[in-house]
Amino acid sequence: MTDKAIQWAVTRVDGLIASVSPGLGGAERTLSQLCRRPFDQIGEISVRKMDTDALLALAGTLREEDLLLMGSEFQIMVWKALLGLRRGEETRLWSYSEFAESIGRGSAVRNVAHAIAQNPLPVIIPCHLVIPKESLERLRELEDENGLFRRKALHVIDRHIDYGEYAYGPQLKRSLILRQLGVD
Repeated sequence: MTDKAIQWAVTRVDGLIASVSPGLGGAERTLSQLCRRPFDQIGEISVRKMDTDALLALAGTLREEDLLLMGSEFQIMVWKALLGLRRGEETRLWSYSEFAESIGRGSAVRNVAHAIAQNPLPVIIPCHLVIPKESLERLRELEDENGLFRRKALHVIDRHIDYGEYAYGPQLKRSLILRQLGVD
């Protein structure tokens, strides 16, 4: 599946984005979570289809306050930290262990990885930028060996890099990484 063919379902609850998924699976999970809340505390629920370009453009405009994150306290902490990956310094890839260290949870890499995998807002919260340590090390080795290539070019050259698991398939994860790095 390539990102060009995807129609993403963006679910909003009272104007806040609660889930993003190809198809209606995210909307279904959101509704299931909302069933645990008193009905009179829920206003408008909407689902809108978007292509990847529109979703990436939307992601660039959103703030944490625009999102409705429903999960455990730990999951929400991880998702907020992931959201920060698309701000500030140049976009780059992180290993799961580097990311866990960066949020002060270096001894809980597996728990952090599990929370990343449960991200309800892929693309908006860039979980795709976190990849296996071995893959990131391989990319860094390639960069050192091929000094005249920029990191972005290496992702195009070496198609044997394992970018790790992704709920919607490893090809989509690779495609989103390349787009995020400006190589599409």
